Amino acid sequence: MAEGKRKRGDKAQETRRRIIDAAGALFVEQGYGATRLQEIADRAGVAVQTIYFVFRTKPSLLKELVDVAIAGDDDPVPTLDRPWFTEVTSAPTAASALAALIPGTRATLERVAAITEMVRAAAATDPEIRDLWPDRTDPRYTVLATAAKALTRKPGAHPTLSTDEAADILYAVLSPELFLVLTRDRAWPPAKWERWAHDTLSSQLLAPTET
Repeated sequence: MAEGKRKRGDKAQETRRRIIDAAGALFVEQGYGATRLQEIADRAGVAVQTIYFVFRTKPSLLKELVDVAIAGDDDPVPTLDRPWFTEVTSAPTAASALAALIPGTRATLERVAAITEMVRAAAATDPEIRDLWPDRTDPRYTVLATAAKALTRKPGAHPTLSTDEAADILYAVLSPELFLVLTRDRAWPPAKWERWAHDTLSSQLLAPTET
């Protein structure tokens, strides 16, 4: 009986993920407002009633899509507690903290940058979408401000750089908007973006002897 319950749970999780993947692809391709739940169901290979059963509403599906895209999985673990981010905060030097932050951020941006653009466009015309995130604090800034606080306290950080300035620099250089400009609009491979981000941030955040 336990084995059967586990298999049903695995199947339900697989169905949930197929729906999220299909929704993400269609929302980015067509826009949130133009995408019908029936189209998502068809791409996911499920009945539209299944989407209603699992997510209840289209906005709830969007919220789940964003959460999974940010995290990279369905586990309810905040970014600040993820292994890649704890590597940033526990790194012994500013240089090693930056070396951990950039690839972790790249992985996140590859999942979420286009979705962020889509959500911003949808929220501009749909109050129901804006209400999905009532807290106006930008979670991306919270993560990068935490990284900046850790980095500026480590050996090798630029001696005149404040935590607030470091946070602003990280927020700008590691933005989804700039990531899309370079990797999508200018066709940079993500690895090239990663090297550029590292070089740019090293010159701004690290002491001259660390560059």
